[in-house]
Amino acid sequence: MKRILIVFAVTGVALLSVFAGAEQYAERSTVPRFCADPSDVLDKVKLILTKEQPVGQGSKRPFIIAAKLIFVLPQKDNESTREYLERLQRHLDKIC
Repeated sequence: MKRILIVFAVTGVALLSVFAGAEQYAERSTVPRFCADPSDVLDKVKLILTKEQPVGQGSKRPFIIAAKLIFVLPQKDNESTREYLERLQRHLDKIC
């Protein structure tokens, strides 16, 4: 019984450390992409939220970066697109 508890404890610590490391990596790798041109990222987010096919024939990379921001800071229930974009703007102002 004691061994099982030790295995669970070690597994729990390992999982927590992996998640903490992943969060730090995500912050370090995505923030510079968002901060390179915050207004462009917000424009892309708006297109993603309002258009059926926002990318068109152009490059998909800027839209992928914008989609990551949507994943990192999702829209709340009953939050309008305008309110969401304003909240994203405040978030970008804070981290950049």
